[in-house]
This record gives sequence, structure tokens and C-alpha cells, in this order.
Amino acid sequence: MFQQLTSRLEEVFRKLRGESRLTPENIKDALREVRRALLEADVHFQVARDFVARVEQRAVGQEVLRNLSPGQQVIRVVHEELMEMLGGKAHPLPLAATPPTTWMMVGLQGSGKTTFTGKLARFMREKQHRVLMAACDLARPAAVDQLAILGRQVGVEVFQDRAARHPREVASRAFDRARAGSFDVLLLDTAGRLHVDEALMRELRELKAEARPHQTLLVVDAMTGQDAVKAATAFRDGVDFDALVLTKVDGDARGGAALSIRAVTGRPIQFLSTGEKLDALELFHPDRVASRILGMGDVLTLVERAEQAVEAEQAAALAEKIRRESFTLEDFLEQLQAVRKMGPLQDVLRMIPGVGARLPEGAEVDESGLKRVEAIIRSMTPRERHRPQILDGSRRRRIARGSGTSVQEVNQLLRQFADMQKMMRQVKKMGRGKFPASR
Repeated sequence: MFQQLTSRLEEVFRKLRGESRLTPENIKDALREVRRALLEADVHFQVARDFVARVEQRAVGQEVLRNLSPGQQVIRVVHEELMEMLGGKAHPLPLAATPPTTWMMVGLQGSGKTTFTGKLARFMREKQHRVLMAACDLARPAAVDQLAILGRQVGVEVFQDRAARHPREVASRAFDRARAGSFDVLLLDTAGRLHVDEALMRELRELKAEARPHQTLLVVDAMTGQDAVKAATAFRDGVDFDALVLTKVDGDARGGAALSIRAVTGRPIQFLSTGEKLDALELFHPDRVASRILGMGDVLTLVERAEQAVEAEQAAALAEKIRRESFTLEDFLEQLQAVRKMGPLQDVLRMIPGVGARLPEGAEVDESGLKRVEAIIRSMTPRERHRPQILDGSRRRRIARGSGTSVQEVNQLLRQFADMQKMMRQVKKMGRGKFPASR
């Protein structure tokens, strides 16, 4: 989402790196380009102006750090101010002392409320919470069905009462069900409209008064740009909310909504919905997002995704196999599948420091090569995966036919795997065989 802004800022800082020292003039020139980049990224003009003013004040007036170049010094200030603009620090999820903790989702129709409710249910279930979702959107019958389908997909119970005349009746009965069933998290999916109107706000105020949620989350579509900021302001004034959720941040929006919405509404961003899959949900960390915008990568989120994709026992077993030089194509296939679980490859690459900033704007990494490798390995017998040295010409032709690839591609994979095994042996020798073993 921030790719265009990242590219523009990278150009600005590249020019600054060529300066021998910082002066009010070259700082002003650089920040003029920063402001232009923010405006082109659809950041609210007042937010962009205030941001640049704060950076200029700090960059000109701060003490010179001897271990930083002029470009690095400005980047440091910009990074800190971006973090502040985005909220300063991550906000922990509030949990009630007496269950159930109730979250109420609000927003315009089409913003992704119902899908986000399913994602949040899965997110909390993964954290060992007992979750109940309640279908409080009675204006759109399909919303009840959609939530029921999501509940089956994530393994979470859905409370529905199609005979109810008002959403507050559903919320009240859902709360009773949550208490009786020992659920510790209750998620209320509410109705939306195509636009903000008083009827919607009145319904939500009445529902909120009945449900008394511990947190009200406003779900906004990041693709709508400044319209998202306007909608957030209207919801803040009409029904109020505690935190924001940005959906569709994996799209090609210019990112201005994420940078503006917190500053304009004064409410923190709690979650980012990063894709269509139900596991594509992240807690919002201002420092990590600021690093992504400046092309510094996001190692912490990358590590968290890796931990979710690979169990600790699997990692220990893999290390043991490398130590014993028994790493096979079967193990390689498992690691390939783990990488694909971490999300789209271009998203993973953008989290690696020094790599993401160099990806061309709008570039999409072709993952078809990974799929072909997976197809080739799956076309092998278990014995062939463990002993690739037995793969003669006849076997390779059979594997190529079974995977829909060519013999040349099969040969290339086997060469790459042999090179990988050779590299592992070299690394082991360099470390004198001290690979971590499984406990």
C-alpha cells in the first residue's frame, strides 16, 4: 500500500545522502519533496503540513549526531515523527476482568466488517480464547449467512436470531449465550450503509447502549483514501469508537488514509487486514509500519509470520536433519509450504531490510516458479524424495509429465538441491559441526 510513498521518500533521502552537511536550505528542499510525496500519497493536507513542520523544527534545531550522516539524521527524525503520527506505540487488546470481553464492529457497508469479524474470531481463537460471534446485521440477510459460513471456516460458534426485530435484542441474547456457554470473547457484527446517515447512527447508538462493548472498532476500507477519513470522522462524532481497523491494505491504495486517519480522528489503529485469507490479520505496530514506509523492512513481523508458519518442534527437527546431513526433498517441500503460508512473496520480501525498497513500484513477484517446484516434488515417490540420486532419465521424464513441467526444469531443481546440500555441508564445517540439536 505504501509502495509509491516509499519510492518517493527513497529518492529524497538519496539526494540528502550526497550532502556533506545539513543546512536549513537543503533540509527545506528535502522536506518540500517529502510534503509533495505525502500529498501525492493522499495524506490529508493539514496532516502533511504539520508533519513537515515538526520534522523541520527537529532536523534544524537538533544536536548533530557524529555517527550519523546528514541523510541518516533526517531519516531518523522522519521515522520518529512517522511513528508519532501513526500512534507512537502499539495498543494492547483490552480484555475484561469479568468475561465475556465484548467487541462491537461498526462501519460502512462494503468496508469488510463481517470478514474482519471472522478474522478477529480466528485471531482470538488462536490465542486460546473461546469466541462467540453474533450476527447483529438484520438489515442485510446475507450478512447473517456470511457470518455463519465464516464461523464454520474458523471453527467458532455464531449466534443468530432471525426473528429479532432490533439488533439490540440479538446482542442481549448473544451476551446471555456467551455467559451461559463460558465464552470469554463476544464479537458483534453490525449493519452498515452505503453512506453515513442518521438512521444508521441511531441504530448503532441504541445497540451500543444495550451491549455496552468494552471496545468499539471502526472498520474502514483503506482503498477509499480520504473518503475513509471523512467516514471515520462522521462515526467518531455520531456514535464514537475506540480504535480503527484498516482493511484491504494489500491493495494498490496510496496509503494516505493510514497516515491521516489516526491524526484526524485522534483514535489509534488497532488492526491491519492484509489479505483475503482469514489468517491475513495483523496487530498494528506504528514503529513497524513506519519502517516499512521508509524502506527499512519489518523484521519483527517477518519473524512472527515465520513462527506462525513453522512450529518450534519442526524448526528443531529441521536443524537436527541439517546437522546430520539428512535434509531431503521432502523436507525442502515442507519449508517451501511454510514460506507460502507466510503470505504473498512480494509482501515477505518487502519486510526484509534493504530488499523491499528496491522492488519496482507495482511489481508483483511471480510465484509460479514455487508452484512448479512443488508440483515436481509431489510427482516423485517417497523413495525418490529421500534418494534423488536414483533419478535416472526415465524417472525424470515421468516426473516432468506428472508435474506438467519439462525435464530441464526437473534437472534444474535437482542441481539446485544438490548445491543447497553442498552449501549446508560447508556451513557445518565452518561452524565445526555445532548445529543446534533438537532437545
